[in-house]
Amino acid sequence: MTSKLKNLYYKLSASIPSSPLPGTFSKAPTGDALFPKTDPAVDGDECLHDCASCSVKYPRNFSIDETEELYGHVKGWSTHLIVATGKTDWVRDVADEKGSIMEAVEKKSKVKPSNGRLMLSASDIPVPDRSDNSTTVLLLPSFQFIDNVTPENTPELIANFVNTGPTNTSPLPSSSKPNPEPLPTSETTSDQPAESAPAPSISSTPVLKARPCPHKYLILLCSQKTRDARCGQSAPLLRKEFERHLRPLGLHRDLHDERPGGVGIYFISHVGGHKFSANVMIYRKVSAVERKEELNGRSHGLQEALEELKVEDDKGKEVVLDVNKEVEEEEGGEAAQCIWLARVRPEDCENIIRYTVLQGKVVKPERQLRGGFDRCKQLVSW
Repeated sequence: MTSKLKNLYYKLSASIPSSPLPGTFSKAPTGDALFPKTDPAVDGDECLHDCASCSVKYPRNFSIDETEELYGHVKGWSTHLIVATGKTDWVRDVADEKGSIMEAVEKKSKVKPSNGRLMLSASDIPVPDRSDNSTTVLLLPSFQFIDNVTPENTPELIANFVNTGPTNTSPLPSSSKPNPEPLPTSETTSDQPAESAPAPSISSTPVLKARPCPHKYLILLCSQKTRDARCGQSAPLLRKEFERHLRPLGLHRDLHDERPGGVGIYFISHVGGHKFSANVMIYRKVSAVERKEELNGRSHGLQEALEELKVEDDKGKEVVLDVNKEVEEEEGGEAAQCIWLARVRPEDCENIIRYTVLQGKVVKPERQLRGGFDRCKQLVSW
C-alpha cells in the first residue's frame, strides 16, 4: 500500500458507528459530551472523594489560576511526536537545543507535516546507547516507537511516518475491515521499488524502524521548570503518587519496562497553560475504549472489579492478579482518546487512575478538563 493510499485510507475508513457522518469529526460543545463525568450512582461514592491516604503535598506557595474556564481553549493538534532525551528539563524552547531532534524537526527539516499540526515534545524516555548517537521517538496517535532517529533523517521521519500515519481526527479502522498496514520499517518506502533505493554508503544515515509501544495507556506530565517552576515541582510528586496506585493493579511500568499493557508515565516539555499546573495528558488505546466490560471499562467501578481479582496464594496470603495477563497479546493498536487535564493535585491521582485512565471518565470536568479527542465518537474539543 503506497503512502498516498495510506493517507486516503485513514481519511475514508469507516469508523465505529457512533457518529452520524463517518469520517467527519465535530467539536464537542461541552466536556460531558466528549468524556462522561463520573456518577456516584454508577461509579460509587469514591468518585466524590479525594484520596484519603495521600501523604504527598505540593509546596505551600504552589499557587495557580483557579478561576479561568478551561474546556475548549486548547489549540487542536493532529499528531504528537515525543522525543527521547533522557532528561527531565530542557532549554526554554526545546527547538533551540542545538543538534537536537526537536531543532531538526521544527527548524531545519525541509519536509513539513502535511496532515495537520504536529505537537512536538521532548521527554525523559531513555536515550538508547548506540554508537551512531541516534535516539527514539514515540509517535501518537499511532502508538509507535521509531528507532534510529537522527537530525539528518528527520525529513524521512516526517515524510514516511508522521505524514503517512493516523491523526487525532482519522476515523478508526472498522473492526470488520482489515487493519491498515503498519508504518514503514525502513528507509525504503512502500511506494518505491527496491531497486530505486540508493546504494548504502558508509556515510548513510541509520535506517528508521517502527515498533509498537507496548503500553495500553500513557500519562504525560509537563516537567519543564525552565518554563515554570510549578511544572518542575508537580511532575515528580504526581508520578510518585500515580505509581503508588498503579502497583497494586499490576499496571506500573518504569521507564525501561516494556512488558505488554500497563501505564507508561513520561515527563514531557511545555505543552502550554502552565498557569493551570499540573497539566496531565492521558492517551488511551482503542482496546481500552472499545471493551466496556473489561476491567478498564467496568461501569460499576474499579473497586468491585478488583475484588473479583483477589485470590490467595499457596500460603493463604492474598494477592492481586496482574490485570494485563488477558491482554498481553494486544501490543498494537492506535490511540482512540486523549484526555487533557489541568489543575491536577496529588490527592486527585487515585481517582484519575480509577476512573480516567481505566474508564475514560472525568471526575472534575468543570475544574480540570482542558480538552482532547475521542476517535470512537469522532469528537474533539477544538
